[in-house]
Amino acid sequence: MTERHIIRGGRTDDREVFEYALLRVVPRVERGECINAGVLVYCRAKAYVGVLTHLDEARLRALDPDADVAGVRAALHAVEGVCAGGEGAGQAARDDAGRRFRWLIAPRSTVVQPGPVHTGLTTDPAAEPERLLDLLVR
Repeated sequence: MTERHIIRGGRTDDREVFEYALLRVVPRVERGECINAGVLVYCRAKAYVGVLTHLDEARLRALDPDADVAGVRAALHAVEGVCAGGEGAGQAARDDAGRRFRWLIAPRSTVVQPGPVHTGLTTDPAAEPERLLDLLVR
């Protein structure tokens, strides 16, 4: 296996199941084109939920020169706030990690959309957002 694989090596008895979903930006829904702009990660065993985002403005503008870049960035920052919990999460502030993840993967926007949920195994859930962002977004 290489570093490009979703599931990393290690003994299976020291790895935990995690779930992840990509955040996609669909600037013109009627065309169905999208770019990946972030990754949400959830590990129930560790009560961990994390997100990293990266908006490639040039790629977004290639799909739609009139895209609302500021609006897309605001939507991605809102996802980061809910994921982090605390006061910035609004009503989700008191929810546990799993409820916040499920709330974040529920479709609600036509421009910033969660992709399907995938699973993997990891020894370090907190390292997965960066690894997956490098692998699937950047």
